[in-house]
This record gives sequence, C-alpha cells and structure tokens, in this order.
Amino acid sequence: MTRRSCTLYAVGVICSTLLVVGIGLVVSQVFRTFMHNRLKKEIVLVEGSRVFESWKTPPPPVYMEYFFFNVTNVNEFVEKGAKPVVKQIGPYTYREYRYKVNVTMVENGEKVSAYNTKSFVFIREKSVGDPAEDNITTVNIPAWAVMNELKESYWKASMMSIWMNSIGIGLFTTRTVDELLWGYEDPLLVRIASMKPNVEKIFGLMYKKNGSNDGEFVYHTGEQNYMDYGHVETWKDQRQLTFWNSNQSNSINGSDGSAFHPLLDKNERIYIFTPDLCRSIHMEFEKDVEVKGIPAYRFTPPRSVLASKKENPANEGFCVSPKECLGTGLLKVSPCRKGAPVVASFPHFYLGDEKYVAAIEGMSPQREHHQTYLDLNPTTGVIVRANKRAQINILFNKIPGFPKTKALNETIFPVMFLNESVVIDDASAARVHKLLLIVTLVSNFPLIIVGLGAIMLAIFIILLLKARKHKTSNEDDTSYSPVSDKEKEDPQNGTFIGMTAKSEPQA
Repeated sequence: MTRRSCTLYAVGVICSTLLVVGIGLVVSQVFRTFMHNRLKKEIVLVEGSRVFESWKTPPPPVYMEYFFFNVTNVNEFVEKGAKPVVKQIGPYTYREYRYKVNVTMVENGEKVSAYNTKSFVFIREKSVGDPAEDNITTVNIPAWAVMNELKESYWKASMMSIWMNSIGIGLFTTRTVDELLWGYEDPLLVRIASMKPNVEKIFGLMYKKNGSNDGEFVYHTGEQNYMDYGHVETWKDQRQLTFWNSNQSNSINGSDGSAFHPLLDKNERIYIFTPDLCRSIHMEFEKDVEVKGIPAYRFTPPRSVLASKKENPANEGFCVSPKECLGTGLLKVSPCRKGAPVVASFPHFYLGDEKYVAAIEGMSPQREHHQTYLDLNPTTGVIVRANKRAQINILFNKIPGFPKTKALNETIFPVMFLNESVVIDDASAARVHKLLLIVTLVSNFPLIIVGLGAIMLAIFIILLLKARKHKTSNEDDTSYSPVSDKEKEDPQNGTFIGMTAKSEPQA
C-alpha cells in the first residue's frame, strides 16, 4: 500500500470518527449538561463560592431617586372640592449603599441568615435642587393618620378637630425635602405623645431607614436545589405574614430581589418578597434585552399583580375589609403602616384604572419612566439592570367629625414616588462575559468536534478526487507507449522508423 493510500485511509477514519462522536455528543448534550451542573454547584450562598462575597456586598452602584408631587391649588381643593393639581419635582438622588451584616450559616449550612442594611448619601449633581432648601406642599400624613384612627368615634373626632384647628394643623403641609424624607418633629404628634408616650414624635417617609435594616432574613443557599437559590425562608422568624386575609396573600415567596437562580426560563414566574409592600409580588418575561453586551431576559410585574378582586379574584386577600377593596393598580398597606391610610401604586398610577389618573391633574403614566423591571442574565441569574418604581399615596375621603373634609370625595392622592435603579458595573460585566464565554465554549465543544470532522471530510474528498485523477492519468500514459519499434536517424532524410527486412535464403 502506497503512502498516498495510507494518508487517504487515515483521513477518512479520522473524519468519520469526529463526525460520529461529535454528532453523538450534540444529540446527548453531555457537555451542556456538565456545564449546567457546574453552574448549579458554583452559584450557591456558601463561603468560598463564586457569588457569596458579591451577594454580601454588591459592587454595582445603586441609586435611589425621589420625586415629589407639589400641590398648587390647596385652597380650591379643600374648600371647593376642585380637582387637585400637582407638579412633579425631582429627582433628588442618593447613592444607596447595600451590605449584609451578621451573615451566619444556619441549619447545618443548608441556609444562611443576614440583615440587609442600607445607607444613603445625597448626590447633588444628579439632583434638581438642594433637599435642605427646596419646599414641597403635600399631604399632611400625620394629620390624616390621626384622623383615620378616630373615624369610628364622632365625639373623639370632633374633639380632635377642634384641637387641630387651635394649633393650626391643616390637611396639607409645606416642608423641605429633607424633612419629608428623613423626618421632622410634627406638632400634632408632639401633643399626642405628651399623653401617649409610645407615640413617635418624629415623622418622615424614610425616617429611621438610613443605616438601618428590615429585620433578619433567612435564605436558602441553593445547594439542595438550585431553583431555591436566594429564596427567603423566613423574615423576622415568620414563614407567613399576618397582615392580610388569606394564606396565599400572606405567603413569603421568592427572593428579596438581590439574588436569582441560574438557568432562567422565559416561561417561569419570578417571585420577590418586598417588606416595603408587606407582600410578595411576581414578575413575568416581557422581552429579550442586552446590557453592556450581556444578553438578558426582562421580567416585569403584570397588571394582575395589583388588579382588583373583580379582575383577579386571587387578590381578594389583600382587601383590608370587604368595604376597603380598591380598584386595579392600588394596594392599601395600612395593615403594616400602623393603620395610616397609605396606598401603594406604580408611579403616576401606571397599570392602574384610568379613573385614578383622571382624578389628579398632573398624572401622566408612561411605560418608559414608570415601569418596574428586572433584566437578568438567563445563564447566571445575575442582575444586569433593574428599576424598582413605587408611589406612595394617601386615601382621602370624608371623615365624620372633621368639617374640613366635607367637600372631599374619595381620592387617591399622590405624595411621592421613588426609583431604585442599578446597572452592572464594568468590572462585574467583564467577569460575566468571561464566565459566559467559558460556558459557551464548553457547551458547544461537540459542535467544534463536528466542525473539525466536516473539515477533515472536505480534505478527504479533495484527496480522493486527486487520487482518482492521478490514477486516470497513469492509465492514459500506459495505453500510448511504444512496444518494440526503434527510432533511427537517416543522415539524409532525418528521422525515420526503421523496419528490419527478412533475409533472402542463400542459393
């Protein structure tokens, strides 16, 4: 067997082997399964894992923006029942620093407990003004909380009304942004605290929330089941809440919004428990996006999350009472706000009933500016971008015993909305890119083998064609070669083909 034949057979054997093995691996997805199992073991909340340190102290910068609704026609609204007019003022932007403290492995290392601490630092260059100087005219929340507390007793309400008038307490107040956010000594609360020492004198929308935490969380590590990675097991030692009227409404589901399991699917629901809303919510896939070159799935809360009980019967458990079931787009959170008539919604009543938008001049819901969403890399579960947006409102209505409310119709009055946002930083993005490259290369290794097999097959075909051509050429040369003739040269006539004559017999 010639060297050419050996080469040909060797190439044929190699290409066939590569193709058979590569196709077999592609069909069985051995490498993809191996890589996915590796991710499940790496992305867990235990010391030394790939994600543990970044989970405790997230590196990407988080920003909190506050937007206030300044009321411009207080007298017309209170005295004549005119449609309220508000003007949005903001943002007042703060850098939010998040870190987990007292991190402890519990239950033989199967779970981890921690306290989520947040602190805020004002950023002037990202804000519209100085929070210490800018004044906002808005709802007097302490006054409405006290009035709401006394609504069942006409006598007590009447006495409180007289007292409020004597010290000049109205339904609205003008305060600086700093006071509204971080707290001020309220004159009405000061008077009440003199008789009830347990009443807090200071009121602020973010009072005691700078440098504090929401209580102890216990999380699943994800070691037993990667789908449970980061899920909240208990909050303040509770597996169920006690604020609402059904087990489903009181359930603590999903993560706290800081960690999501790897290998996400577009068809799954993402559950998040948020203490600010005193409940769990869910998000659904909306579309594919890309952030800093990283592919991501966008998940967002659907309209059904805050739908009325008529539109979504599962939400009936969030009704404070049968008479206090609000329409779509609202959640009355008074059970976890010491009875204050506080109502949560998305900014500008986005995804809410149109009547709430129409009742306030200055509302203009827009998906781009008011939607809450999470952009998650589906392979790793890493948050690459997020915007959590929520609005604080106060429920206005007539309260017997308070004459100032007689001209009021039931109104959901906007006070402020916030936008908590994050985009993955460049260093973290580079690490995710590197990990995704490794996952892609390992998962697609069978395809590389198939590709090499295809290249070898092409080489085999070329060699085969060349071998056939060479063989044909040799056969042609053999069929035209002379057998026994000789060429001779005639000195006169040039070259001729000489033929030997037979010799004559001798006489």
